[in-house]
Amino acid sequence: MSLTFHWFLPTNGDSRNVVGGGHGANATSSAGDRPPSVHYLGQIAAAAEAVGFEAALTPTGAWCEDAWLTTAMISQNTERLKFLVAFRPGFVAPTLAAQMASTYQRQTGGRLLLNVVTGGESREQRAFGDFLDKDARYVRTGEFLDVVRRLWAGETVNLTGEHVRVEDAALARVPDPVPPVYFGGSSPIAGTIAAKYADVYLTWGEPPAQVAEKIAWVRGLAEREGRTVRFGMRLHVITRDTAEAAWAEADRLLSGFDPAAVAEIQASLARSESEGQRRMLALHNGSSDRLEIYPNLWAGIGLVRGGAGTALVGSHDEVVDRILEYHDLGIEEFVLSGYPHLEEAYWFGEGVLPRLAARGLWRHPATAAPANLVSAPIASARGGRAVAAL
Repeated sequence: MSLTFHWFLPTNGDSRNVVGGGHGANATSSAGDRPPSVHYLGQIAAAAEAVGFEAALTPTGAWCEDAWLTTAMISQNTERLKFLVAFRPGFVAPTLAAQMASTYQRQTGGRLLLNVVTGGESREQRAFGDFLDKDARYVRTGEFLDVVRRLWAGETVNLTGEHVRVEDAALARVPDPVPPVYFGGSSPIAGTIAAKYADVYLTWGEPPAQVAEKIAWVRGLAEREGRTVRFGMRLHVITRDTAEAAWAEADRLLSGFDPAAVAEIQASLARSESEGQRRMLALHNGSSDRLEIYPNLWAGIGLVRGGAGTALVGSHDEVVDRILEYHDLGIEEFVLSGYPHLEEAYWFGEGVLPRLAARGLWRHPATAAPANLVSAPIASARGGRAVAAL
């Protein structure tokens, strides 16, 4: 089966350094290096479209620009690229969200994917007027998705739930195609909701053994619901012609971290209610001593950034090897990013994707034939870094 790759639109700002913050942590000053204008984000989208990414993820939260509005504008300057729009069910009524998605599909030619984010930080949720606790938010998400999916199927929906109530809800025009639903979460109730409603379950980049456990968990829950779920992974990437060059770039990014900012951000992230964030923090425990937690899997990003905190680092061939290792576990889609996002889209698109095409595991979405192949030999040195025991 062909792998699918998505890129990321940094609607909180971009930089040659890591832009930290998110998940309740304040953004680092590097967010202002390349402001998230439509013009700049459009450049990233055009690059992602050209090299063969399927879609681009846009985040949601108080720390970034609105994903719906931003991608709707950028879609008018792209032709094929889809947009994985993150949104929070508690902020939009389900009938309106279903209608918005339907409109988006018609106006973009079917280029919407939906990333449903329940919301893990109560403080931020309250700022938007949402005062439910975390478990109640997941219950609401389930009710929300029940209504939305039935509306997309052309039903007239009546529901009186714990948190969602609609009467005679219907859409004048259903979306075509129906947007796939991407969903993540590591708590028990998150798995239950994913099993019932998600098309793609997303996990952050952890060592393979932990990823395998999570896949087996969600797959088992989905089977009990009589459903199948695809699996995707959210990662950063630093890929270069040689391993030495890739690790030199990781070292450069790490050297730009202000110790005081790291301490402040780690303290903020430690207060997160997100189980996924807790798992990310456990990979490095706030220390920069042993950040290569598995061959080519680097936890340095998580020192200053909430959410996805790991990166694949290495030569193009090494990055291919790690992708295939995760693919063997059941990961079919990868949502990637790198600093800065414009340049890193080309590094991955021109260095890694052709190698996957050569193995018959990737095809450019705009063509019926594999992309041009690259045959240059690649160094496989690891730069002498110690790998932490798992």
